[in-house]
Amino acid sequence: MTDASRYVRILDTTLRDGEQTQGVSFSPAEKVNLAKALLEQVRVDRIEVASARVSSGEAAAVSQIVAWAEDKGLAERVEVLGFVDGGQSVDWIHGAGGRVINLLAKGSEKHCHGQLCKTLDQHVADVRDTIAIAFDRGLAVNLYLEDWSNGYRDSPGYVFGLVERLADLGVGHFMLPDTLGVMTPERVFASVSDMVQRFPGLQFDFHPHNDYGLATANVLAAAQAGAAALHCTVNCLGERAGNASLAEVAVNLRDQLGFEVGIDESHLARVSELVEYFSGKRIADNAPIVGADVFTQTAGIHADGDKKGSLYHSRLSPERFARRRKYALGKLAGKASLAKNLERLDIHLSEENQRKVLQRVVELGDSKKTITTEDLPFIIAEVLESKDYDHVELLACSISSSLDLGSMATIKMRLEDQIYTASGTGNGGYDAFTSALGKILKKQGLNLPALSDFEVRIPKGGRTDALTECSITWQTDRGDLRTRGVHANQVFAAIGATVRMLNILVHRALAKEKEATPTSDIAEPLC
Repeated sequence: MTDASRYVRILDTTLRDGEQTQGVSFSPAEKVNLAKALLEQVRVDRIEVASARVSSGEAAAVSQIVAWAEDKGLAERVEVLGFVDGGQSVDWIHGAGGRVINLLAKGSEKHCHGQLCKTLDQHVADVRDTIAIAFDRGLAVNLYLEDWSNGYRDSPGYVFGLVERLADLGVGHFMLPDTLGVMTPERVFASVSDMVQRFPGLQFDFHPHNDYGLATANVLAAAQAGAAALHCTVNCLGERAGNASLAEVAVNLRDQLGFEVGIDESHLARVSELVEYFSGKRIADNAPIVGADVFTQTAGIHADGDKKGSLYHSRLSPERFARRRKYALGKLAGKASLAKNLERLDIHLSEENQRKVLQRVVELGDSKKTITTEDLPFIIAEVLESKDYDHVELLACSISSSLDLGSMATIKMRLEDQIYTASGTGNGGYDAFTSALGKILKKQGLNLPALSDFEVRIPKGGRTDALTECSITWQTDRGDLRTRGVHANQVFAAIGATVRMLNILVHRALAKEKEATPTSDIAEPLC
């Protein structure tokens, strides 16, 4: 039965085991910054930062981390993996300023015999010698039992004999790895419970791997079984399929099991971003707790329920993690989704205008993945502009561009009741479009107005599929005319602004004709 008042320690091994992810190598500066974030902001209890004897750069990173940690009174919480190698790892860690060695011993008879070609007694003698050297150098010692999960299953007598022979040496934590990620929660609970009950005076850690996708569940089972500390990494980094997620472990321990943990949840998303940047490994948008989309409601019925009574809220609220709930805009959006986004932007629209904007949002949702709140002002501006003019319509358009070659455009347009096609070339897609358009207008004895300003705006966020707003200022005989186009493609946003300009000028010309005025704005020779 869970002791809800029990404090469970968290060891983060992003900087050691996480660096065993294929293609991941943190620089010393990156390691220092991540160590600071993990200990000082996220407030994990312990961090494992390196493997001994790897490189001079690794030694420099350990030295810098320990130097910073000493100033903060945290040096005892910085740990380094070491090996049973006659004291070489101990000397390496001591030379780098380290205070704690996590010594790697063989936790299965198969590994002891097959890899070391030694008996249990021989291996124990080597481990005891290394521990003695570490104590002599002033280091604290924790002990990994590598391949413990298989060892406990296949040769439990070996495991018990190893621990019994080392139990009286002053080892801080005996760390139980599921090295190949083969355990289930039921097996973890049974085996960790047995270790805790069999050796009541010892502290046991559980170190998972995620090969079967069970790492987080296994960690929770270990906590329920009495493990004193649990290992995890940011963003599940680690060998093969990785380890357990720091964010998932911390939140589940609190919410599902009622344990006390020291984690500051408000920094989990930030440290996840840092690890993404430094590792080059991006997490899925739907990754629990830290993913980009996990606090976004997409279905309109969910937004409606939240608007009417927070019906789709849970204890897992975004505010806990310094994040914000979002309501996606797209083809599944409803009135409530739009209303929630308008509320966030402090924009007020009439019921009719909301209907028009929602209709446009759904149309855009059919052609692009998502529409963000930052896209919404562009959509509103486009929809609320007068659509009474329908004199000019772009029916089809093909634009091609190549490196070191000119662009080509072929267009099909309706001017009143006539259909025209033309092709043009230019220095860029929009230039090619205006070349083709000029040929169509020339058939009517018309010229394009001169372009006096051209502005493109893209919403914040750095998305390559973001809606783009293009505003173009044209010179006409009535002064400057500014028109706007909105599209995910910058060129087509400019084309939309151009078609809008043509409709306005044709409308002006027709209005003049009704007043028996023979001249037309669009007929003026301008370029």
